[in-house]
Amino acid sequence: MKALHIARAAAVLTVGALALTACGTDNVVTPGNGATSAGTAASSVTGTLTGTGATSISAAMDAWKAGFESANSGAKIQYSPEGSGAGRKALIAGAVQFAGSDAYMKDAELASAKAKCGPDGAISVPWYISPIAVAFNVPGVKDLKLDADTIAKIFRGDIKNWNDAAIKAANPDAKLPDLAITPVHRSDNSGTTDNFTDYLSKAAKTVWTDAKSGDWPAALPGENAKGTSGVVKTVTETAGAITYADDSAITDVLGKVALKVGDSYVPVTAEAAAKAVDAATVVAGRSANDLSLKLDRTTTVAGAYPAVLVSYGVFCAHYPDAKTVDLVKAFGAFVLSDDGQKQAAAAAKSAPLSAELAAKARASIAAISVAK
Repeated sequence: MKALHIARAAAVLTVGALALTACGTDNVVTPGNGATSAGTAASSVTGTLTGTGATSISAAMDAWKAGFESANSGAKIQYSPEGSGAGRKALIAGAVQFAGSDAYMKDAELASAKAKCGPDGAISVPWYISPIAVAFNVPGVKDLKLDADTIAKIFRGDIKNWNDAAIKAANPDAKLPDLAITPVHRSDNSGTTDNFTDYLSKAAKTVWTDAKSGDWPAALPGENAKGTSGVVKTVTETAGAITYADDSAITDVLGKVALKVGDSYVPVTAEAAAKAVDAATVVAGRSANDLSLKLDRTTTVAGAYPAVLVSYGVFCAHYPDAKTVDLVKAFGAFVLSDDGQKQAAAAAKSAPLSAELAAKARASIAAISVAK
């Protein structure tokens, strides 16, 4: 597996939405260095791309849609935030032209995608990086420091009250009330859940005994809600509640947890998330244009925030006609351009994509071609 040394150049990854037709993915065409303006490479494309998937990228997707459509008056991007699992299923079924997913395609999904996408199947292309905030509603408390074991015990229901000794030990100056903790998790299959449970299963493996999954363990206590907006709304309305969600969706009403990394506590920031992605490796055994990343959840790199998600645009390697291919590639090139990345960062507090990873992502998009 090849390490990705992300050299913090100003680029922000983003998630793509694409639409109905048929699928196909896996061909290589290079769309330049991504530094062009919104309409330079795509001003003549027309048509509609439809996608569905991750709710975490909603703010970024709104910005990308507005920027791309403004520069391309004949083009339209439709994206329905239904959850990462729903997005991948829709792409496999041929119901959409692309999926947004906070988890890369599983081996079984890649095999299933060949029915609609052709023998080269589908590819996962990173385009959005964001920290997963552990957010809580505790009156009078805005910042807490917690290690992975304590977080895992809270979400498993082993720590039931905010003035528990384990929480107080790490936060001696916080005014922690005698208030019951209500864990809130996603009800839908979620890439955010997949990433958060991956973090817990690696960083708190003696406590979190469940395998990582996009589905929250059914036996655990707490409440559930659909989508990023659903869990944030529930926590906002419930004193004592705690959840995990894309940081872009967390309002100032809620407090946030700084994670223990090594001997220090790291607050939630885009820069800290990007540092964690710096140590990622490309998943082995996949096509040359697939950029699925394996993250190091137990990193001790100073200033890295390991509870991070990388969201992917999941595309067919090949599509049935040139018009669709041109539109897919034009939108992807815009999303991964300097302009598209800056717009996402401003709208969603997403992390900058390194120059190296951005270039690889653009090459993967450029490789998409017409099915033969």
